[in-house]
Amino acid sequence: MMKLTRANSRTNSSIRETSVIKNFCPNSYGSVLLSMGNTKVICAASVDTTVPEHAKLANTGWLTAEYTMLPYSTNKRTKREFNKRDGRSVEIQRLIGRSLRAGIDLSKFQGFSMFIDCDVVQADGGTRTASITGGYIAMKLAVERMLAEGLLPENPLIGNIAAISVGIVDGEILLDLDYSEDSIAEVDMNIVMNHKFELIEIQGTGEHAPFTIQKMNLMIETARKGIEELMLIQNC
Repeated sequence: MMKLTRANSRTNSSIRETSVIKNFCPNSYGSVLLSMGNTKVICAASVDTTVPEHAKLANTGWLTAEYTMLPYSTNKRTKREFNKRDGRSVEIQRLIGRSLRAGIDLSKFQGFSMFIDCDVVQADGGTRTASITGGYIAMKLAVERMLAEGLLPENPLIGNIAAISVGIVDGEILLDLDYSEDSIAEVDMNIVMNHKFELIEIQGTGEHAPFTIQKMNLMIETARKGIEELMLIQNC
């Protein structure tokens, strides 16, 4: 079997070149342009004093997310979503919201809602995981601004949240798959972890072949190493 050659001479356990431009959207409370290889996502946090009823009853604040792929983010134009959201987008934005809520104590965010908008401007695999990783940066920047403005009495952040993809291609475990790898992967998995490297969510599918528990554990450990790198980038 020929040994798999990855773009930019990456090793199997290397993340793509990652860059962060903070405060990319100055009208938001916190924003970032996160690039992971050729995947580029803008994540922006907005803050509102309108809180959903369930949060009011619980005496907490709220955080939710929206996700969309802009028409020019893919080789073939992606149609804009107007009246009816695409099922994939809805599933992904729910994942982003669930993941980021694990990083904030909403009881310390009472009276506020935060909206994390994730717009994919260029897609080359891993857009949902990049949105979670970038979404945390936007959330953190927004909270820091709220603290500086005296809107919050104490910091509600619990710790970092980051996510990455991992898969099996030609029998080999690869970290942070680009589209060319993801499209032929036998197994595709998205892993979300907190700052303690505890699992928040695992989305894994044997696309072309089943996989063992042992393989799954190796994939999760590979993802953990990538997430550790991403958290260092988040904290810069």
